[in-house]
Amino acid sequence: MKQATKELMTSLTIQRRVIYALFMREVMTRFGRHNIGFLWLFVEPMIFTLGITALWTAMKSIHGSNLPITPFALTGYSSVLLWRNMPVRTIGAIPPNLSLMFHRNVRVMDIYIARLLLEVAGATMSFILLSILFISIGMVDPPEDILKVAWGWFMLAYCGMSMALMIGTLSEQSELVDKIWHPLAYLIFPISGAGFIVEALPVEAQKYVLYIPMVHGVEYLREGYFGSRFHAIHDLSYMALVSTGMLLFGLVQMRVVAREVVPE
Repeated sequence: MKQATKELMTSLTIQRRVIYALFMREVMTRFGRHNIGFLWLFVEPMIFTLGITALWTAMKSIHGSNLPITPFALTGYSSVLLWRNMPVRTIGAIPPNLSLMFHRNVRVMDIYIARLLLEVAGATMSFILLSILFISIGMVDPPEDILKVAWGWFMLAYCGMSMALMIGTLSEQSELVDKIWHPLAYLIFPISGAGFIVEALPVEAQKYVLYIPMVHGVEYLREGYFGSRFHAIHDLSYMALVSTGMLLFGLVQMRVVAREVVPE
């Protein structure tokens, strides 16, 4: 028993080091050492979120409620960055890293995990820093339930990573996946819950929009942010079920991809 535990801990230590090395390699490859370097990890999503927030505020966007537009845009577009960018990083992730497959401890899963963690880290740091900035200058009130905000964010990350793994592994088997995902992501964006609250929609529309798992995460996150100021409609168990289904499908596909990988 002790020997098995020791071997498990050794394997986990090696796995952690491999993923960390791949993570840092991705940071250097994407952001380099010039200008502000790795700070682009969260500055880039911050710029996008600030731009959308400013645009929505200037246009006095109508989102079907009396919720303040700044925190509404912050919670909405930050959540979009969390799930939308991850599939982009997993599509075609294996070919540029084929040379790494010569290393015994590097697996296909490690490459996907490193890329996904990088996206989650950037979006999360952007969301936290912008929240702190807006709260400190009085544009946004502090969240009413920070634990709900954290759990909603976690569920959105879980959903995004599951979807990214599924799409990324499928893209290794067909180039059509890459061509289909980009326009599909733009189509999903307006119905992902970022720009509306479910309660404001007609009852018939609510039934259909709640089939989209990200909507539940955004509603729950906003429930933690705004609390009693609006009635959130969500079902995290449904979101978890769909996300787990995508994850399992992605893991099965990854085994197929791993068998076909030929190191260069």
